Amino acid sequence: MDAWFGPAAWPAIWLTLKLAAATTLLLLLLATPLAWWLAHSRSRWQALVSALVTLPLVLPPTVLGFYLLVALGPHGPLGSLSESLGLGRLTFSFSGLLIGSLIYSLPFAVQPIQRAFEAIGARPMEAAATLRASPLDAFFSVALPLARPGLLTAAVLSFAHTLGEFGVVLMIGGNIPGQTQLISMLIYGHVEAMEYRQAHALAAAMLLFSFLVLVALNLLSRRQSRVAR
Repeated sequence: MDAWFGPAAWPAIWLTLKLAAATTLLLLLLATPLAWWLAHSRSRWQALVSALVTLPLVLPPTVLGFYLLVALGPHGPLGSLSESLGLGRLTFSFSGLLIGSLIYSLPFAVQPIQRAFEAIGARPMEAAATLRASPLDAFFSVALPLARPGLLTAAVLSFAHTLGEFGVVLMIGGNIPGQTQLISMLIYGHVEAMEYRQAHALAAAMLLFSFLVLVALNLLSRRQSRVAR
């Protein structure tokens, strides 16, 4: 396998999988209450928050990465706060990669969960209220189980999207082998060095994985449509 991927591939693969898993777990915890609020809020701030959540979809990754680099840098608000608390620097570290991935992949987690909550409607929650269930109990016992397809879609999309990140994480973390070098950066490095066999092997693996993710999501969508009927 080293002959195909190269000796630097396995640390990059492990770090990418670690980042994708951590990002997916944290996004599910953060995106679920946010998606619930967006689905049910009548606040005048709802449109503004929704736009901010969706912004990474339309903003160039280099622009988002640049402003995150400024914010997370030693002179930025988050970077200086982290260093003053003794937590170390955020740029060119795994923590910085994680923060950037959370922000960049946020819409891929929020939107499927929000659509799932909106599809539930008000009746199940009203029925739970008539049975004297508290709003929190109804959320965990009624809303979350009914929104399970949206949660699963959000998890798969967040994981897959994090695997393919390049611009944002490159701006924040650089391309340090064994520390911040991800698969996408390694592919770029192989192409720059004209090591096309290694680049092709990694790119083909990413292409196959992305294709399988889309097939799985389509099958899941068709299954849920049949159940709904």
